[in-house]
Amino acid sequence: MQFKQPKNNEKYEWTQHAFLKMQHYGLTAQRVLRVINNPQRVEEGVVEKTIAVMQPTSVSTKDGKRVWTSEIWAMYQIKGKSQKAEVISENPIFQKIQTINKKIKIISAWRYPGVSPKNNPVPEDVIRELEDLA
Repeated sequence: MQFKQPKNNEKYEWTQHAFLKMQHYGLTAQRVLRVINNPQRVEEGVVEKTIAVMQPTSVSTKDGKRVWTSEIWAMYQIKGKSQKAEVISENPIFQKIQTINKKIKIISAWRYPGVSPKNNPVPEDVIRELEDLA
């Protein structure tokens, strides 16, 4: 199977690193964008001014708790000025930030075996700062 390289457009910019990691882990551009647009967990990225988002690959219920065996992560940076940014959901687990007239630069994507530990969730002041960019 030949891997199709994602194309840059007015909303998304893909780095060569992201492309190579997607190829390595067998991730498609659509899957990475789904993780970015509907994350289950949002944290600060390891690189300055980046955001890391996660979605489990498949979720099952065991003893009333949601469990999974692996995760898909994506790290990106928001570029440009925004006319409007707002938090779509009040639930911090499913917070989604809608950006208008901003470009998302996708830096990396990877699979994590198992459940990753929670490290650095995105601070509330950063979310408010994005909201104030309106």
